[in-house]
Amino acid sequence: MIKKLLITLFFFFGIFNVEMALSQSQCTIGVTAVSFGNYETFSSNPTDAAGTITVNCGFRVVRATVTLGVSSTSGTFNPRRMKQSGGSDLLAYNVYTNPARTVIFGDGTGGTSNILLRRPTGPPRDWSETITTYGRIPPGQDVSVGTYSDTLSATVEP
Repeated sequence: MIKKLLITLFFFFGIFNVEMALSQSQCTIGVTAVSFGNYETFSSNPTDAAGTITVNCGFRVVRATVTLGVSSTSGTFNPRRMKQSGGSDLLAYNVYTNPARTVIFGDGTGGTSNILLRRPTGPPRDWSETITTYGRIPPGQDVSVGTYSDTLSATVEP
């Protein structure tokens, strides 16, 4: 009999605000974390989850670039790794800009892509946009039961 091994995973984004001299030129960013839930080590399917990043900008901001930093655990974009709480096991994962999970969300370096947002057409006005982020843990990783987490920094730059 095959025993299922379940791992509860949490994924957190840092939240940063970028402010310019005029409040109308300001952007703020808010994040809903990607929470993977349980990971089954014997499953042949990846574990997928999604989160969101909401960007709010003043009317003077015409475009803004959203980036996602490296893993605080691995120090890299690919693979990013979550660390077991109170243990030493690492669990590889990544965050993508597209639902097919083929474009790694990063800062535009090392094979990653950032996201460029533009103010909607029409008269200048405050604007906001919500971006969906797509997380994936590849299958077949032999790790211990526990809680795993990592912290990434999401930034917006007008």
